[in-house]
Amino acid sequence: DNLLGISWVDSSWIPILNNGSVLDYFSERSNPFYDRTCNNEVVKMQRMTLDHLNQMVGVEYILLHAQEPILFIIRKQQRQSPTQVIPLADYYIIAGVIYQAPDLGSVINSRALTAVHGIQSAFEEAMSYCRYHPSKGYWWHFKDQEEREKTKPKAKKKEEPSSIFQRQRVDALLLDLRQKFPPRFVQQKPGEKPIPVDQIKKEPEPAPEAVKPEEKETVKNAQSAGAKGPPEKRMRLQ
Repeated sequence: DNLLGISWVDSSWIPILNNGSVLDYFSERSNPFYDRTCNNEVVKMQRMTLDHLNQMVGVEYILLHAQEPILFIIRKQQRQSPTQVIPLADYYIIAGVIYQAPDLGSVINSRALTAVHGIQSAFEEAMSYCRYHPSKGYWWHFKDQEEREKTKPKAKKKEEPSSIFQRQRVDALLLDLRQKFPPRFVQQKPGEKPIPVDQIKKEPEPAPEAVKPEEKETVKNAQSAGAKGPPEKRMRLQ
């Protein structure tokens, strides 16, 4: 089992922890880090001193470093001979709380997972700001940019006046549409209800007055005289 995520403490031992009692504190039966099949348990049951551990073979616990009263480091090792041991694990006690020190592989694995998680989170956040449109392509759209655009006063766009060519073309198009689709209702005065075109009464056109033939001759003579001008004026011009 992985014991790197747990800790153990017995508050009754904290006031009396020192170099001589720390191994007894570590060998408590409720301590999950302690192996009861170790040589320390055999020495304890036979009431021998810790110096006999050098003459035995197997798993044992030793006090590696002490900084009273706050820090103690205990090592678990495999003894093969009085002069040859293989370290298995290290445990540190800070203010009476026992932790297992992580090995190099666990440290590298944890740092690598932390870095990968940070990169993945940054990539996902960056992808949430990415936008794409077939006509525009790719661009970035940030949330703070939306807030700036909302708080920024919008400048009124100046309407450009239409040119003469545009007005003439619009008038021609409207006239063409009017001829193709004549209006069915007409509003004679503003504010009045529109009236169908069929109900509008057409005023009768005035009949041409009868002109006597004598009057027609006088009118023709007057028109010809007006075109030629008076004879006196013509003589003066010559």
